[in-house]
Amino acid sequence: MVSIDTPASLESFRRFIISSTCKSYAPRSYLDDFEVFAEREDSLGSIYVEAADKVTLKKIRDITFVNARDVLGIIYNSKSGNTSLKWRQLRRNNGKVSGEASANSLTNLAEAGVLTLDWVENYLKKKSEETKINEESS
Repeated sequence: MVSIDTPASLESFRRFIISSTCKSYAPRSYLDDFEVFAEREDSLGSIYVEAADKVTLKKIRDITFVNARDVLGIIYNSKSGNTSLKWRQLRRNNGKVSGEASANSLTNLAEAGVLTLDWVENYLKKKSEETKINEESS
């Protein structure tokens, strides 16, 4: 598990959720529409979108697609329970992602643009330094 605390756009977090859950079967029009979000019930690893205006579009498999405007926050919990992230609005479509992510989620976060290459490089550098210190103290 990796601790995440980074600025991120709403669109990048939306892409992360879709790629982590329903990219293979979501209608193309939903994938391309920046107002369409995926939600999922608590028992399956909850995904919840908090928005000023939200309308249910369609349920496909375990995902309910919603059209949301003025998104204030999104809560994402993976089915495995290894990832728990929150996106909170700071200003319009810009916000902050915080929580814990699995290695698989890190890949999806990077591909979606939530995590930058700089973030990944800094994380790997920090881990490398921690390993070096641990080896020297043994």
